[in-house]
Amino acid sequence: MTFIAVIPARAKSTRLPDKPLKDIGGKPMVVRTAEQAARSGASRVIVATDDHRVMTAAQIHNIETILTRSDHATGTDRLAEVASLLALAPDDIVVNVQGDEPLIDPSLIDLVAQLLQNAPDAAIATCASPITDADTLFNPNAVKVVCGRDRRALYFSRAPVPWARDALASGERTLAPGLPALHHIGLYAYRASFLAKFPVLPVGPLETFEALEQLRALENGYIIAVQVTDTPPAAGVDTPEDLERVRAAFLNRL
Repeated sequence: MTFIAVIPARAKSTRLPDKPLKDIGGKPMVVRTAEQAARSGASRVIVATDDHRVMTAAQIHNIETILTRSDHATGTDRLAEVASLLALAPDDIVVNVQGDEPLIDPSLIDLVAQLLQNAPDAAIATCASPITDADTLFNPNAVKVVCGRDRRALYFSRAPVPWARDALASGERTLAPGLPALHHIGLYAYRASFLAKFPVLPVGPLETFEALEQLRALENGYIIAVQVTDTPPAAGVDTPEDLERVRAAFLNRL
């Protein structure tokens, strides 16, 4: 199996400006993420950014970079531009590794790429892990995915789905025993043929209201395969508090 890993890195984060450049153990976050991706089976690891500072920071550490347009609405749009610039073949696999995941497990990158390789009916593959606490189930920032028996995604939502009617009848926020609730892990593998189509797909109401770009694929009839892993990944960096947690994790490694 051959695939490339692309790390979209946007510096204009609302909650944590210049996020890809934040120092973690002496290196920028985007570099730490790329180093983790390089430990996977990816044949190439590329940082895709619209910021010259991010590009320079990656190149200083000998990481391949591509400067992309600044008007992309989503990370998937940025990946689509990269796939076009590289003139990838339709069946080539591209794994989207979020630039704020410096603790990403390289084996998880391999896992999602292999899942797409083995799922010819799917345009996308992604991951999820079982939800084990009510706080996660009811947290709108923790995206949930509902799957069919074939482990194909039926829906993604910020809401607590599936809804355990009887267990929640009293209004108490609880996790019903045995509820097949899955926490979506924001790691994707795409076929290049799908990336070529994504920017022109119509945005539907589900994506608009949920603010989840993967719903564009479902709303337009594309199949997303889901790999369920029992081991939840380390959380990414969205806030200053997250950054301090990750810095401490790297400090403990030294």
